[in-house]
Amino acid sequence: MDRGMVGTTGRDRLQVAVHRYAMAAVVTPAGELDHHTAELLREPLERCVEDAIPKIVLDCSQLEFCDSTGLNVLLGARLKVEALGGAIHLAGMKPAVARVFEVTGADAIFTVHGSLDEALKE
Repeated sequence: MDRGMVGTTGRDRLQVAVHRYAMAAVVTPAGELDHHTAELLREPLERCVEDAIPKIVLDCSQLEFCDSTGLNVLLGARLKVEALGGAIHLAGMKPAVARVFEVTGADAIFTVHGSLDEALKE
């Protein structure tokens, strides 16, 4: 099913903020992560990997939807980060987004936290 909306672009449906700290980055996607918007998340994740940031926390508290394309972006970034000795942590997932991870089993390969504060403490 195409979740695209007439007159909108991917940038209208997903915004991604990145806050960098000494040894971590918090990446916050807000909106819908799908086939049309996945590149907007892939690019900042790849920059974090290129900069060898060892801990990437994806703050999912503003993520309303995630399809298989979005999940694949996260899985690909996870492999790259782990190859460098780092990790991606997921925080604050809403039930609809958490369900995608549960159904696919992806919740077992990511470190999942209830909140951003919990993820940053670890």
